[in-house]
Amino acid sequence: MANPLRDMSVIMQALVAAAVAILLMVAGVYTPGSPIAREREELAAAVDKRNQLTQEVTQLQVYKQRYAELKQQMDALSKQLETLKTIVPEEKEADEFIRLMEGAASASGVQIRRLKTLAIVPKEYHYEMPFEVQADGPYFNLLDFFGRLGRLSRIINVGDLAFDSPESAKGTKYPVRPGTTVSGTFTANTFFTKPADSGAAPAGAKPGSAPGKP
Repeated sequence: MANPLRDMSVIMQALVAAAVAILLMVAGVYTPGSPIAREREELAAAVDKRNQLTQEVTQLQVYKQRYAELKQQMDALSKQLETLKTIVPEEKEADEFIRLMEGAASASGVQIRRLKTLAIVPKEYHYEMPFEVQADGPYFNLLDFFGRLGRLSRIINVGDLAFDSPESAKGTKYPVRPGTTVSGTFTANTFFTKPADSGAAPAGAKPGSAPGKP
């Protein structure tokens, strides 16, 4: 039987051989279960996995940037909280309040004659701690004293202010320094946030009842 390949030219034989090789290669690539097909599937799976990981990394980078922003915000809020604790402390800190008052008076050349603690006043979110104060000195020194109180780190509000001559001031039993022209009585009010030791409860709460209980 005649072999048709032998009747072909060398070029035709080469083309036929190349076509057969291509067909075998294609069959190897797309035939299920073949080694080449398995390699192709593994490569496709690896590419998909890489794309998935790339997307996850991109998302995590967004969260990382967001975390840095949130951390900066938390740091800023922490600083604000520390500042607020200085302005309105959690505890009464009555000794510190008296020290601030005496320091402002000394810097202004004013004498504090009486500093009497009044009843603590509960509010919704804080407590008011008023003091009745009597001080004397030169008029402008007293004005400077009040100005210094307004510049202190802790909030101190002054009210019920009344001026009188040192000689007629109520309860005067002390020598008056030269240059003293006026005696003032006023209420100095400061604040704190934690429940007072005296048992004062925030506004709206019933004395002797635990929070959340009737």
